[in-house]
Amino acid sequence: MEENLNKETDIGVVKISDEVVGVIAGLATTEIEGIIGMSASLVGGITEILKGKKNLSKGVKVNVGEDSAIIDLYVVVEYGVKIPEVAEKVQKNVKKSVESMTGLTVSSVNIHVQNVMIPQLEETLEEIEE
Repeated sequence: MEENLNKETDIGVVKISDEVVGVIAGLATTEIEGIIGMSASLVGGITEILKGKKNLSKGVKVNVGEDSAIIDLYVVVEYGVKIPEVAEKVQKNVKKSVESMTGLTVSSVNIHVQNVMIPQLEETLEEIEE
């Protein structure tokens, strides 16, 4: 994974990899209500199965420059939510999280809605019984 120079201090250099920014962005995305999950590519899904580890940067593409980042998120939303509102909340949360944790400037957060999931029948039945 390519590492990117972030900050030079008196003691040395701090480098942050694209994958770290991807993990932060992925976690910040899944914090938003209405997001069911992230959409993985076929290769990412197979790697996750073979390694037995959950890929926390799944569905995230990061392009980090010298001091800024462009983040593309591939998400799955819950049926019935207002997609523009959920997307705006995701953009704000990801920008805030990445900037506060890394010191990078996030120039854009692009949301790509890959799928809409209908809530499970079991959950619907539980709500009716209540």
